[in-house]
Amino acid sequence: MKKIIDTPNAPAAIGPYAQAVDGGSVLITSGQLGLDPTTGELAQGIEAQTRCALENVKAILAQAGLTMDSVIKTTVFLQHMSDFAAMNAVYAEFFTQGSYPARSAVEVGALPKGGLVEIECICVK
Repeated sequence: MKKIIDTPNAPAAIGPYAQAVDGGSVLITSGQLGLDPTTGELAQGIEAQTRCALENVKAILAQAGLTMDSVIKTTVFLQHMSDFAAMNAVYAEFFTQGSYPARSAVEVGALPKGGLVEIECICVK
């Protein structure tokens, strides 16, 4: 059973995809940029974009009745790997020490809308 998760508290999809898909025992989010859901504009700088992207993830999870503690895996896409430490400092604020999710972080050639970071999650229900 597949259920589409959609909330106005996170940016609308900018293509033919869902904000998240509930697959029954797991929920998978699409990559979230550091976009303000009310203006559609990117936050300024890596820290602000990371915080905004993770707030967008939180809003999507809340719509599905989940929390950040439900996240078991993240993938972080960075425009510049030199932003890793700054991203990591903000990222750590969103997860409980001792139950961090697994994570991959990769540098990419470009992100939509010129973003500096994009974060996707796999969650267990």
